[in-house]
Amino acid sequence: MMAEKAKVERGGMASGPFGMPSGPWLGPVAVLGSVNLDMVSRQERLPVPGETIFGHELQRVPGGKGLNQAVAAARSGAGVAFLGRVGADAEGTLLAGVLSSEGIDVDRLARDADRSTGVALVSVLDDGENAIVVMAGANGSEDWTLDDELVLADASALVTQLERPPTLVRRALESARRHALVTILTPAPVTEEAADLLPLVDLLLLNEHEATSLARVFDPIAAASRLSEICELVVMTRGATATCVARGGEVVMEVPSRPTVVVDTTGAGDCFAGTLIARLAAGDALPEALRWATTAASLSVARPGASSSMPQWDEVRAADA
Repeated sequence: MMAEKAKVERGGMASGPFGMPSGPWLGPVAVLGSVNLDMVSRQERLPVPGETIFGHELQRVPGGKGLNQAVAAARSGAGVAFLGRVGADAEGTLLAGVLSSEGIDVDRLARDADRSTGVALVSVLDDGENAIVVMAGANGSEDWTLDDELVLADASALVTQLERPPTLVRRALESARRHALVTILTPAPVTEEAADLLPLVDLLLLNEHEATSLARVFDPIAAASRLSEICELVVMTRGATATCVARGGEVVMEVPSRPTVVVDTTGAGDCFAGTLIARLAAGDALPEALRWATTAASLSVARPGASSSMPQWDEVRAADA
């Protein structure tokens, strides 16, 4: 079991609930992920094919699932080392500055002279829901270098998603296994290759739609249970309802969602993931870490934007008091 291996090789950490190693985890959390400039429009609804509609406003904000999760983790107290790629353009400089300003190590944020920085077109509807189109740009690179490997050698966990190529994600997860890291995957967007990555994953973080798609079953609870037969631990969010934890083929815990006024759901799952990982890394037991993550996500959806909506740790503690 990878969590137990990490426990033994990283200073004899006591095993926490459900096999996740209690902390503090030694070394930073490494995040391999996407970096995008989000072009966010606010509008009443999505247009139908051939239709033109008017929006309310347009914003340019930092985004990408990797950047969002890294910012959320850093704001919740984790040391974070980022593994990513941007273009050699003004947008890349801007986003590198955003990560650095959060105290995130950007030594392995590469600049690509041949590709532009990734861009996401985000339509946020008046009810808070969103629709997103991503142009990968530099995020599409499959390069994995010795320097990237060395970052993992000094880390305690690897967090990744699927806005980078699956071949790259696989190489990173395999490297993390060699270095006895806790491996964490958010399988979004779900791809055909995603299922093949699951045996390399200790903690699988996903929503109910991703779970049913990945497990190929209609019922979310059944999907989470099935996925937990492959991964050590599955944490599945169910929007305004609850978060379910599955292990060993069955759901073992549910944490109710926190009521809130929804303004923009963009990045809410990334906020939840980054906060959960940071609090596990800090040594919180899984139920406590889930509570913090639920609170953080409820604060993020009450604000517009993606990374800009991630709450600071003192805000999360005050809201949970």
